[in-house]
Amino acid sequence: MSIGGFKNKEVLVDLTSGTVDYRAINEEDARKYIGGRGLGVKYVLDNGPEVEPLSAENILCFMTGPVTGTRSSMSGRLCVVTKSPLTETVTDSHIGGWTAARLKWAGIDNLIFKGKSDRPVYLYIEDGKAELRDASNYWGTSTRAFIQAMKDQYGEQDLSVMTIGQAGENTVRFASFINEHDRAAGRGGTAAVAGYKKLKAIVIKAAQKGNMPAPKLEAEYKEANKKAVKAILDGGLTAPNKGGLSVYGTNVLTNLINEVGALPTKNSQLTHWDEAEKHSGEFVNTHLRVANNTCHACPVGCKIEVEVKTSKYKTRVESVEFESAWSLGSNCLLSDAEAISYLIDRCNEYGLDTIELGHCFSVTMEAFEKGIISEELIWGDADSMIELTKKIALREGFGGILAEGPARATASWGAPELSMSVKGQSIPAYDPRGIQGIGLGYATSNRGACHLRGYTVASEIAGIPEPTDRLKPEGKGELLKIFQDMLAFSDSMNICKFSSFSENAEHYAEQYSTMTGIPMTADDVMKAGERIYNLERYYNNLAGFNQREDDFLPKRFTEEPASGNSAGHVSRMDIMLEEYYQVRGWKDGLVPEQKLRELGIIDSENQLV
Repeated sequence: MSIGGFKNKEVLVDLTSGTVDYRAINEEDARKYIGGRGLGVKYVLDNGPEVEPLSAENILCFMTGPVTGTRSSMSGRLCVVTKSPLTETVTDSHIGGWTAARLKWAGIDNLIFKGKSDRPVYLYIEDGKAELRDASNYWGTSTRAFIQAMKDQYGEQDLSVMTIGQAGENTVRFASFINEHDRAAGRGGTAAVAGYKKLKAIVIKAAQKGNMPAPKLEAEYKEANKKAVKAILDGGLTAPNKGGLSVYGTNVLTNLINEVGALPTKNSQLTHWDEAEKHSGEFVNTHLRVANNTCHACPVGCKIEVEVKTSKYKTRVESVEFESAWSLGSNCLLSDAEAISYLIDRCNEYGLDTIELGHCFSVTMEAFEKGIISEELIWGDADSMIELTKKIALREGFGGILAEGPARATASWGAPELSMSVKGQSIPAYDPRGIQGIGLGYATSNRGACHLRGYTVASEIAGIPEPTDRLKPEGKGELLKIFQDMLAFSDSMNICKFSSFSENAEHYAEQYSTMTGIPMTADDVMKAGERIYNLERYYNNLAGFNQREDDFLPKRFTEEPASGNSAGHVSRMDIMLEEYYQVRGWKDGLVPEQKLRELGIIDSENQLV
C-alpha cells in the first residue's frame, strides 16, 4: 500500500466459526473514503443495508484513520460503525482516550466482526496478532469489573480495554462501549450489536515507542502539524488552561446555552431553567473537580474528573460532560450535580448512553404527569432515576420497555409525540427553536438526531468561523452543509471534532497530504466530506429512509414556542429544509443517481464502486 499513516492490516473476525483472518486495505476505498467513519460506512454498505441490526449478518467495525496514533493533535479517536439497533440507520460512534492509538501501535488499522458466537468472547490484540479468548466467566460483569480483571491478567502498562457492560449484554438499544478512562462510544447502540454477538470486549496491549506511524513526507508533516498545534494553542475555546473547554470541559456550555434560551428543559417543554447553573461547568469546576485529564496527543484536556466524597452519591468519575449534565439534569428538572455525577457513574458502569437514558426518564416523567402511564417517576427524583437505570440495564420490568429507547417506548404508550427524537434517536442539549441551524442538523443527520454531524452552534453561538444569527432560518441550509461535510472528513481522519474550533479545512488538508503522501487541498477535503455524507444518505435511502418526513422534527419544536431569551420562536423547518435539499442536490431526501455518479459512489451502470 502506497498510502502513509496506515499499517495496511485489517482483522476479520468471524464470531460464528471463531476464526481470525487478516487482509490489506483496499487502496482505492481508502483514497475515496479516507478512513474511520467514511471507510467504515463503505464496509457497512458493502455488507448490505437491509440486514437486521441485531443479527449475525450485521457487521461491527472498529476503525482508525490515517493520522491515528501519530503526533497530530487530537488523533486518539476510534470510530465504531454498524447498522444501529436504535435507529436502523447506518451509525458511527467515537471513543477517545488511548484505545485507537494502541490499536494502531499494535500494527492494526481496523477490526471487522461478523457472525455470532455461541459463547462470550473477547478479542486480545498484541504485536500485530489478534486472538479470540473466552469471556464466559466475565459475562454479567460491569465494565469496570471487566477492565480491572484485564489489568490484573495482562498488566496495566500499555493496556487499553474497550468493553460492554450489562446493558450491552442485554441488547439495550442505546448501550455504549466504555474504556479504561471512562470514555464512551455512546450513541446508536453499537454495544448492543456486540452484546447480541456475544462480544464482550477488545483488549489491546501495545506501546507507543517504535510503533507510531511514520508520515510519508516527514519534514512537511512536521510543519503542517506545527501549524495545526499553534491554531489549537491560540484558539479561544481550545487554548490549554485558558480556553473554556480546557478550564471547564464541555460543560462550559450549560450557562451559555441556558442564557440564550436554547437549553431543552422538562422534556423540551421549556428552553430556560434558573436551576441549570447548579450543574454547570463553572459549578462543577468550583465544587467537584479533582483533575483535568486528556486523550492521546491532545493539549486541551477537556475531560474534567470529579469526585463526590461525602453524600450518598459518593463517586469518582470522568466526567460531567455538557450533554450528560443536561440530559440527566435540566431535561429531568434535576439540578443536584452530585446526583448527576452518580448517575453518569452508573451509566459508565452498565454501559449506557447518558443522552438516551435522560430521555427515558423525561418521557416517563411527562407521561406519568399527564396520566398516560401508571409507572410513577416524578420530575427531579434522583433516587428513583438511579433505581430505574439498573432496571433498564438489566431489562427488568418497566425497565425492559425503556430499554427499547424512548421513541419505541412512547409509541407503545400511544404517545409518540412525547419523544424528542429523529429517526429513533433522541436530541442532544440544544433546542432547535433557539438555535435554528442545529434543528435542521438534527432533522437531516444520517444517524438520527445529532449535534455532531453538523455543529452549526459553533457559528450560531460562538461565531466560529463567522457569526450567524441563531434565530434566522435563512442561509442555514448552506451553513449546515459546510459543517456536515467538514466534520465527515475529520471523523474519517479520526481526529476530535473540537479541533474544528481552531483548525480549518486547510489544516486538515496539509496534515492528510503530508502523512499519506496524497496531495489534497481544502476544496478536496470538502469534496471528500460531501462524498462520505452522501454515501451515508444513500445507505439510509436503500434501508428505507426515503421520505422527507424522515427529515423533520417533533411537533413540539415546530408548533410550541420557546421560552427564555428565545421566547416566541419555533423551528422554521419549512424554510430551512427546502434550502438544504437544494444546496445538497437531493430530491425529497433522496440522493439522485446523478449526484452519486458525480461523487464517484456509483458508476455509469449504477453499480457501487
